[in-house]
Amino acid sequence: MIVPLLTDPLSLFFHIGVCLPILHRLCRRNSPTASTSRFLHPGSLLHLNMRGRQRDHIHSTYKRASSKERLNAQDIEDGLEETPHDFAKGSGNPPWLRSLPHVIVAALSSFLFGYHLGVVNDTLESISLDLNFHGDTMAEGLVVSTCLGGAFVGSTVSGWIADGIGRRRSFQMCAIPMIIGASVSATADGLGGMLFGRFLVGTAMGVCPPVAALYITEVSPAFVRGTYGSFTQIATCLGLIASFFIGIPAKDVPRWWRVCFWVSTVPAALLALLMEFCAESPHWLMKRGRSAEAEAEFGRLLGGLHVKSSMAELSKTDRGDEVELVKLSELFYGRHFRVVFIGSALLALQQLSGINAVFYFSSTVFKSAGVPSDVANMSVGVVNLSGSIIAMILMDKLGRKGLLLGSFMGMAMSMGMQAVAGSSLVSGSSVVLLSVGGVLLFVLSFAMGVGPVPGLLLSEIFPSRIRAKAMAICMAVHWVINFFVGLLFLRMLEKLGPLILYTAFASFCLVGFLFVRKNVVETKGKTLQEIEMALLPSAELIY
Repeated sequence: MIVPLLTDPLSLFFHIGVCLPILHRLCRRNSPTASTSRFLHPGSLLHLNMRGRQRDHIHSTYKRASSKERLNAQDIEDGLEETPHDFAKGSGNPPWLRSLPHVIVAALSSFLFGYHLGVVNDTLESISLDLNFHGDTMAEGLVVSTCLGGAFVGSTVSGWIADGIGRRRSFQMCAIPMIIGASVSATADGLGGMLFGRFLVGTAMGVCPPVAALYITEVSPAFVRGTYGSFTQIATCLGLIASFFIGIPAKDVPRWWRVCFWVSTVPAALLALLMEFCAESPHWLMKRGRSAEAEAEFGRLLGGLHVKSSMAELSKTDRGDEVELVKLSELFYGRHFRVVFIGSALLALQQLSGINAVFYFSSTVFKSAGVPSDVANMSVGVVNLSGSIIAMILMDKLGRKGLLLGSFMGMAMSMGMQAVAGSSLVSGSSVVLLSVGGVLLFVLSFAMGVGPVPGLLLSEIFPSRIRAKAMAICMAVHWVINFFVGLLFLRMLEKLGPLILYTAFASFCLVGFLFVRKNVVETKGKTLQEIEMALLPSAELIY
């Protein structure tokens, strides 16, 4: 209720301080010719200008999210560029508060994603003792990686689920195995029960990330879509911090790990309940031929003043986007192969950088350096959250590609620090400094680019027609790599030693830097059509 009270006087000052000078410039502009414009009434000039703006608006291309450099086509012609001051006031933009609750509810799925990634970090030792597999590194790795195997299964069908039953129902369907799986793990009396519960949770974790990226992209106003797209990474960080915080008593309180699993059923139930009151994606409704419902949902998300223009753009961009026409052949070796390959390779390199080895086993790594695990885990969580917030601020200033390049390079340097700490080159306090500092710098570098950017970037580079299924393929690759990293990290650490293992992770970070530099296009300030033309120069665009 505070925002409307603030925006009304700001709008008044905006119209007085900005609109009147612009109208004055328009009235003095030589249009249609220098010889005749002096004799036209200012109202006539305004009428002609508004007609031009309406015509350009109807034929405008679909604008990508959150670009502060976004210009109105008529403003470019008139030489009137939108300034940061105008952008801050949201001139001509729909009210962002309308869509914010829907985005926050969707971000609950990312919170659960982060929570279940970190819930076994502090509790793994207690779980292994209670379920009688303590000291078996392969069994401990299975507790982590079985969840990732389930995520792979879920991710392979996530696109078909999202296109089949809609984005909103997909969230609700994911909440069911999260509740059941967490309950099974909390009541497990052996390794088998724990693995079955983790697998059920994992299937939902595989569906949630691509559906959340789709939903937030499709319900957010264009001028805040980049900011809203960063909510998923921030929610994931909050979930990790929550799992670390709740897991602190696990070493001292018997069977506390069971409480940690029970806690996760609460946000899962909230996700299923609150999503019932959220809007469905207008893009999905239009693909299903339900244009009247899509128009109603635009009214809920953007306000009545922006419904007609949004429907006009959506009707143009989604023309011919029938989900049944998308074939797997188009994704694997058809004309869309390049964008699918770029997305899959980017997510694979994200995992091969070693980031989830840090999240899953940071307690073990910090313990070897003499740092208490609870302090280490909370530090990792806070640094991850801080980096994600910085990335949200910089996303539309430095650009996606710039953040990725800086992030991969920072991760390579910090992994190098950890490799040196694991060698015989240093000893004493230097080992602790390099090891702990390297981990925290690695997490910060990851959170500022490689963490949040790929999800947003994939939703931008994939054409609307293939977006859901292409993201499903890329996420499947993501989970395969994630599974093997979680399964084999401890074993490789024992067999290879920290020097070789961390050097390998650093090498993958450097490969990621080179891959991004050569293959990833900058999407900041570009429309979706411009991005597709850059990636598919010889393809027939479907818009």
